Amino acid sequence: MLRRNERPVRKPDEFKERVLDMRRVTRVVAGGKRFRFRATVVVGDEKGRIGVGIAKGIDVQQAVGKANLDAKKNMITIGLQDGHTIAHEVLAKYSAAKVLVKPATKGHGLRAGGAVRVVLAFAGIKDATAKCLGRTPNKLTNALATIEALKKLKV
Repeated sequence: MLRRNERPVRKPDEFKERVLDMRRVTRVVAGGKRFRFRATVVVGDEKGRIGVGIAKGIDVQQAVGKANLDAKKNMITIGLQDGHTIAHEVLAKYSAAKVLVKPATKGHGLRAGGAVRVVLAFAGIKDATAKCLGRTPNKLTNALATIEALKKLKV
C-alpha cells in the first residue's frame, strides 16, 4: 500500500526503443504555416517481438511518446530459427521500398544497413543478410518493408 509521499515503483520496460526518423512537417493555413513533428520509432524486445510506430505531435517529445505507443500497438511476433536467424529468404515491398532478407549461419553477424538493421536487431535476429533493393532512402518505408518481410516468414 502506498503512503502519501511514496511514488509507485515503475518496473523497467521490457522493450528497447529507438527513434528512427524525425521530420518537421508543415500545414499551410490562412495565417501562415503550422509546424508539427513526425516521429518514427522502432520498439522490440530482441526475442522475436517487433513494432514500428509513426505519430505526429506539437513538439518532439509528444511525437516520440505517441509513436512509441503506436509501435507497441502494432507489434508482431516472429519465430527465430535456433534463436539467432530467420527460417528462410524473404522479399517484401512497401510503397517504393523493397527489402530482401536472407538467413545466415551462426557467427555471421547482421549484415544490413540503415533502418533495416535497426528493425532486424530489435527483433532479435543476430545472423542475417539484408539488402534494400528499392531506390528510396526513406527510413520509414524501408523499416515498414522490413516489417512486411518479417510478416511473410513461415516457421
